[in-house]
Amino acid sequence: MTRTHTLQRTVQERRGGPPDPAPPERRIPRHRRTTPYLFLTPALGLLGVFFAWPAVTAVQLSFYDYRVVSPARWVGPGNFERLLHDPRFWTALANSFLFMLGMLPILVAVPLLLAVLVNLPLRGIKAYRLLYYLPVVTSMVAVAIAWNYVFHQRGVLNWALTSLGILDQPVQYLLEPGWALPALVVVESWKSLGYYMMIYLAGLQSIPRELYEAAHVDGAGPVQRLRYVTVPLIRPYVAVVVVLAALDSMQVFTSVFVMTQGGPQDSTMTLGYYIYDEAFRRFDVGYANSMGLVLWAILIVLSLVSYKVTRGRTVTDL
Repeated sequence: MTRTHTLQRTVQERRGGPPDPAPPERRIPRHRRTTPYLFLTPALGLLGVFFAWPAVTAVQLSFYDYRVVSPARWVGPGNFERLLHDPRFWTALANSFLFMLGMLPILVAVPLLLAVLVNLPLRGIKAYRLLYYLPVVTSMVAVAIAWNYVFHQRGVLNWALTSLGILDQPVQYLLEPGWALPALVVVESWKSLGYYMMIYLAGLQSIPRELYEAAHVDGAGPVQRLRYVTVPLIRPYVAVVVVLAALDSMQVFTSVFVMTQGGPQDSTMTLGYYIYDEAFRRFDVGYANSMGLVLWAILIVLSLVSYKVTRGRTVTDL
């Protein structure tokens, strides 16, 4: 008996009349109950084949000494003990966190400023949005090759800096340990700016224009409106950007593979690239899987942080 029918029955009883008969219960046919699961079966099958099964296999192989050309040999936690005494692993882990620390300020602040600019009601503003978003949909391999020419000893950057008198002689950015990692941070950040700009833009367009008009009437300038109106109201979006940027920066691989191969002197060796190097160059698949589990655990922790930050907020709240 529904709540509406109960209310009608109570009203009828108070009026002295006979209550309305209860509506018959509708039974959903079995074929209609199973139809949604039939539609989900192909997607669940693909998820199991391409995610669940590889994940289980990776966990299993992390406890084996498996080098592809020889049978797998059980070593238990030996691979994880090896991690503790592997200096290259700790270098790769430290470089991954350096990537995160270098990319987070750029990917949190610069896309916000770009979103504020492309949110202005100007003629042709959609073309600028498209222009800023193009690097996101461009292949990372193509982006890395293009930036290779920018950072080359005879590239555009050295030419501009020497012409302005900032540098006395060209710098080999990708061949010097002190410059290589910051250069890759710039490349990875530049490619992702448009993606996070669109997240911020969605937040900016949800802010009522009346708040800006009221702030303008009170004498607030552009900087004050940004600080006291825009930033407080898009804090949930900032939290989402921080977590997504942290997850992306911990998985840097393609730019390292194309531009530096982890060098010079392992200064750009990230955890993702070290896993690739052990698995596909040294064929030490078991050890690579153990490092993959460590990276997986780090990403899970960051995802839990994301859940804690955004818990209880709906899309409307954002």
